[in-house]
Amino acid sequence: MKQTFIKKEGNPRLMLFFAGWGSEENLFRRPVEEGYDYLLCFDYRTLDFDYASIKGYTEIRLLAWSMGVWAASRVFAERSFPWQMKLAVNGTPFPIDDRRGIPEMIFKGTLEHFSEDTLARFRRRMCGSSGQTEEFLSHAPTRTAEELREELAALAQVITTCAAPSFTWDKAIIGNRDKIFPPRNQHKAWQGTEIMETEAEHYDTPLFSRLLEGKGEEWTRH
Repeated sequence: MKQTFIKKEGNPRLMLFFAGWGSEENLFRRPVEEGYDYLLCFDYRTLDFDYASIKGYTEIRLLAWSMGVWAASRVFAERSFPWQMKLAVNGTPFPIDDRRGIPEMIFKGTLEHFSEDTLARFRRRMCGSSGQTEEFLSHAPTRTAEELREELAALAQVITTCAAPSFTWDKAIIGNRDKIFPPRNQHKAWQGTEIMETEAEHYDTPLFSRLLEGKGEEWTRH
């Protein structure tokens, strides 16, 4: 796993963001709320995490998206940190699951037939529109298709051989237009957890900007 401080100013509070599969720092180099440092985690070919990097913070906001929800759940299972809030977006702790995640045949088909064309189609489905896809690509993704295939294969190996991690999230945001994690499956996965629905695709720039900047009601408990 790669851990990159996008902002490190010695603030007492931390925005800790576990991005999704295929992410990189160019994609989420965005402003965060004043008074917070910002640590981005991505590339889940391994789940090695340097816990020392988040020690000393008095409050931590945990934000996770897509496969990052599962990754964060594994990294922090049975560990205690000064969580201010733990917020999951368009992902579940059961990422390869016919009822609670990405249907197994779709995931396997993506991995088995992975190519540059497969990646391009995935990104279009993830973004939902040509404008959003162009915005995504404007962040100049630099990771190769082969590297992303390796990450996807590593995720599949661990997810399918290990039990789902035990970790409690405070709230789950579900995008009603998500074409990667079906919204109905997300609802089943988050039974017993507070859910907030939004009109968003799987990848949604305004939503990420709002969450990282700490704006809106997503960070409040009801």
